[in-house]
Amino acid sequence: MSQMACPERRDEGRMKVAINGMFWNQPTTGSGQYVRALVAALHQRAPQNDYVVIEPSKVRGQESGVRGQQSAVSSRLSSVIRRWSAVKNLAKVWFEQITFPRACQRARADVAHVPYFGSPLVPPTRTVVTIHDLIPIVLPAYRGSLLVRAYTALVAQSARRADAIIADSECSKRDIVTRLGIDAMRVRVVYLAADARYRPLDDVTPIENVRRKYALPEKYFLYLGGYDQRKNVRVIIEAFARAALHRDGYRLVLAGVNLGRDSEFFPDPRRLARAANLPDDALCCIGWVDEDDKVALYAAAHAFLFPSRYEGFGLPPLEAMACGVPVLCANTSSLPEVVGDAAMLLPPDDVDAWADAMRTMLTNDAQRAEMRARGIIQARKFSWARCAEETAEVYCVLRSA
Repeated sequence: MSQMACPERRDEGRMKVAINGMFWNQPTTGSGQYVRALVAALHQRAPQNDYVVIEPSKVRGQESGVRGQQSAVSSRLSSVIRRWSAVKNLAKVWFEQITFPRACQRARADVAHVPYFGSPLVPPTRTVVTIHDLIPIVLPAYRGSLLVRAYTALVAQSARRADAIIADSECSKRDIVTRLGIDAMRVRVVYLAADARYRPLDDVTPIENVRRKYALPEKYFLYLGGYDQRKNVRVIIEAFARAALHRDGYRLVLAGVNLGRDSEFFPDPRRLARAANLPDDALCCIGWVDEDDKVALYAAAHAFLFPSRYEGFGLPPLEAMACGVPVLCANTSSLPEVVGDAAMLLPPDDVDAWADAMRTMLTNDAQRAEMRARGIIQARKFSWARCAEETAEVYCVLRSA
């Protein structure tokens, strides 16, 4: 399936694709953003199919069964509302393994798509699963409790029984093939994309509004993402301090949710800053950023920093490049695939290299301008239209097999 072409259909009927909507109502999560963007693009780029989103509902008193519900995405998009109750984790497994397969059968789906690592052990029809990454398998620190490891083993075995697998990157595909023991021919790489709203801003008004809303400094380097161990935020804090960029009036802005606890797994960036002898006013932790504010937040940054040790894809660097911001990025996992030659790729744990790269962003205007131009071109190579078309090809091949 690495070179997949959709063969001629055996019949003239429409194909019905049932999509697991576990994260449909969680648009702030990566899986939620993926399923919403994909379904909207599928309707535009592959309208020959019917798409049914099957989602769990916490609304009590609703009858079980398949129900059509109008969606803002399209008249052909329906939601199958199902009642769930009980403990959250058990309910999630129940939905994935029992409710979703049954709803697929009632809906008479030709193909079932689970857009995250959680497909049914007994597929109800021809099934494709999107595996964004294998973090709990690849990284020991993320393997979690006994229950988490049991769940990971369950979904890993379920993935082996799926008819096809979609990976976000060649890096993820390699992990899937080697770690899960799955034939490479069953794994199709389909790249994600930044939302169309991520683009260079001509109007400074949104930037001024976001600057006031989050009390942003005039000049800053930006990081946006999590603070867990693999995100490697410590490196950019130490590098920023070593480069002494605060003496030039720059600040380091960290955006994202900090859980408020300090541990080896979730290090508090403020403690890391103190340990690096970074002045208190040189670090700005602005917390959660509304989706509508991210474009201006990127656009106002002098450069975007992304030192993550492992990503299945890595949307933030792509979003930053789409906004015309120079990107300094770790040279690990999928990130070189995403940024190409448009970003400065650095060893994730080399503090001196990161410090030198940040200094370059201050002293070499020509290189910074070239990175901006290359970044915009690179970001245009990825689109949800292409993602939808290639995903629809996977559906078509499964239906015709």
